[in-house]
Amino acid sequence: MKIARIAVPDLVSNSYFPAIAAVALDCFRKEGLDIRQEVIFPSSKTFEALRDGDVDFVAGPAHALLPVFPEWRGVKLLAALAQGMPWLLVMRSDLEATPGDVNAVKGRRIGAAPMVDLALKQLLVDAGIDLEADGVKFVEVPGARDPGASFGVAAAKALEVGALDGFWANAMGAENAVRSGAGQIILDVRRGLGPASAVHYTMSVLATSDRVIGADPELAASGLRAVLAAQQALRADIGLATLVGRELFPPAEAELIGAIIARDLPYYTPEISDEALSGMIRFAKMRGLLKGTPAREQIIAEGFSHLWEWQ
Repeated sequence: MKIARIAVPDLVSNSYFPAIAAVALDCFRKEGLDIRQEVIFPSSKTFEALRDGDVDFVAGPAHALLPVFPEWRGVKLLAALAQGMPWLLVMRSDLEATPGDVNAVKGRRIGAAPMVDLALKQLLVDAGIDLEADGVKFVEVPGARDPGASFGVAAAKALEVGALDGFWANAMGAENAVRSGAGQIILDVRRGLGPASAVHYTMSVLATSDRVIGADPELAASGLRAVLAAQQALRADIGLATLVGRELFPPAEAELIGAIIARDLPYYTPEISDEALSGMIRFAKMRGLLKGTPAREQIIAEGFSHLWEWQ
């Protein structure tokens, strides 16, 4: 059994769930890998661990690799964990904002994780919001950096006690806020709430380094097959999501994750289209993360993409 290591920026989350499930459901072990999972926050630091050789895989947002691997050099995307940008904007219920109305952020305090915040900032700019003139303040979420904390869960708690006016985070955080009555979902671009151009700013991906591919291509292939197997298993039996949650999540979130993953299942496919790449490149350039226009083969580990059809 070969030891392998994977990092995720948030464990109690739907954003990277196929990779998390692949660990809990022993999909890596079935591929001959003794997998060690580590939570490293924020997302850019997960890619620092990949760069430094401390992990072999990262499950994270694609754009967060660019400060660590400039111009997409030295890293490859093995597959999408889920299609489209996964985060939602939740605002305090008492603000009585209208779903889809980006103006709800004007003059408000918005919590968002480092790097993840760039996606909301660009969305608002694309929608005609002037962040400074319109008084949009991005603030730290209390408790989000505590050991073992989930950003979305911490954000929902902060919203409930009035420390924030809104937050931009995963669907677990949104679900907690909605169920408590503290928040309502205003933007969810994958489901048509918000500018359509924002759908392809970024996506949740499984990534590895050129170093790993060069030194042990079978390790890279085995890790990819493990995640593909988890995607397939979840689509075949949504009850597995709750089993994973009960093994890894706090009790309350463990009971919520099944319904959240059931809604996300249509997005759990591994392909990375040219349309998605074009959107990611445009977004990265707009946010100053990328200067050039990397070719598809510089971004995608094309030698492994045939495995996407294995499902």
